[in-house]
Amino acid sequence: MTDRIYPRKLRPKEWDVLEFTLPFRRPGYRTIRERIEACVVLAEGRRGIGHLVLGLPSGVPDHSSPLAPVLSCGVVESTNDLFSVAVREPDGDQIDVEIMSGRGDEIPDHFEEKRRWTYSTWSPGDPSPATGRGVREVRIDGALTLAIAAGEKRLWVHDTLSGMVHLIPITNFYNELMIHKHIREPKTALQSGLFFDQLNSYTDADFCAAFVAYNMMRRRVMIHASEQPGQPGSLQTILGRFRRKKA
Repeated sequence: MTDRIYPRKLRPKEWDVLEFTLPFRRPGYRTIRERIEACVVLAEGRRGIGHLVLGLPSGVPDHSSPLAPVLSCGVVESTNDLFSVAVREPDGDQIDVEIMSGRGDEIPDHFEEKRRWTYSTWSPGDPSPATGRGVREVRIDGALTLAIAAGEKRLWVHDTLSGMVHLIPITNFYNELMIHKHIREPKTALQSGLFFDQLNSYTDADFCAAFVAYNMMRRRVMIHASEQPGQPGSLQTILGRFRRKKA
């Protein structure tokens, strides 16, 4: 266990689970791994034990800025505990990572592991890494696939070019879906918890339009419309509407 003296190097078990959530074969995650290799643990983060603030050895930890969005995540299950692992997007030279125990402890150097999984290894056609159940897939463009996992109430988009899987907040996505569908009744429009119960009420075109709108407001990926002439409801047509609104 660490003696809480900072700065310090990542412990072998900490690096092991971070490597797992940042697959080397996927270029987007490989870039983050290479950055982390040059970092040390500068301090414990605001979330307490297991929240590590990484940076260059000469860096000063920033505890005042809002936490960056999660870039990758996963879970390690042992015989007597469960550890959630999350790597947040870099913020300048700082990268926050969280290896949080369900019991409030830091991850030990040795334990009996039952299984581990991460969304970072998901590809179109795969079941959910968390549950092994199938997911609904919606093609956004030639490189992007939106995945909707009703069983665990998760939403993510896979980018073939970077190999990365971006988790999408349900509330923000649902808001854009309601705007697209012109649904204003508060009992529906303000209840994002209804999303997974009503999946069959929406078409792939609805989900595509909602994602384009979400991504316009909170850029996560680059969307490329098909070069083929757009049909009503096609990605090319949807992107055209947003470009006209911005003009």
